[in-house]
Amino acid sequence: MMNKPFSLITRLTANIKILFLIDSLGAFLTAFFLYGILAQFEAIFKMPKQVLYMLSLMACGFSIYSFSCYYFLFGKTSINWRPYLKVILTANSLYCLLSLGLMLYFYQRLAVLDIIYFSIEIVVIIMLVFVEVKVLMR
Repeated sequence: MMNKPFSLITRLTANIKILFLIDSLGAFLTAFFLYGILAQFEAIFKMPKQVLYMLSLMACGFSIYSFSCYYFLFGKTSINWRPYLKVILTANSLYCLLSLGLMLYFYQRLAVLDIIYFSIEIVVIIMLVFVEVKVLMR
């Protein structure tokens, strides 16, 4: 059971392209949830719409960046993918810190569902960052 995370890291190290695709899809889902669901249901979710739109726009940017890396970087020649992974790793880390900061700043205003959503999102992104760090270290 303990070898499964390391097995995943080994597979992703062998095919970095997939890691960029996973990151892109995750960022796209984040943007969709923030813009398409949370921002549209003000009666349920209490995070200010402007904040949700800003976070959604950031997630869209991350998704485009990661998908561009997935699509354009890996051709016939070998490419040094490490700097590109470091960019998205840094962006994901800063996004987590920003989300946590916004949760704390708006804590009194937030509904339980806001806290659950952002907590899950932060945990998932931290797990992705952990995998990205491990891949970089290999």
